[in-house]
Amino acid sequence: QVQLVESGGGLVQPGGSLRLSCEASGFTLDSYAIGWFRQAPGKDREGVLCIRSSDGSTYYADSVKGRFTSSRDTAKNSVYLQMNSLKPEDTAIYYCAAVPFSDDLDTPCFPHFFRTWGQGAQVTVSS
Repeated sequence: QVQLVESGGGLVQPGGSLRLSCEASGFTLDSYAIGWFRQAPGKDREGVLCIRSSDGSTYYADSVKGRFTSSRDTAKNSVYLQMNSLKPEDTAIYYCAAVPFSDDLDTPCFPHFFRTWGQGAQVTVSS
């Protein structure tokens, strides 16, 4: 069964950090573009960070540049989203998603380009 399972969400104070985990089963993440998306209440789902190609080309939303990074652990078939200097406006449900790398172009960081999705993890930034 092909699936992504997320963990690591929670409540954090402004300025704090959280790390989300996304573990794949049924396929190997090394050959896949990875997207991290978020959706706040009443808003559309937006891409915050996407690893778009096999050479590691990464897109960062302006709102998270310098604060969010992503990494892979091949042995655990997992990817991680490290979120630092969190702000109340980062509050949302966060999703990881995956799609096989394209041979022709970098995968755009929009939800409809991704095929397999995690269940989502709530991140709340509040004092």
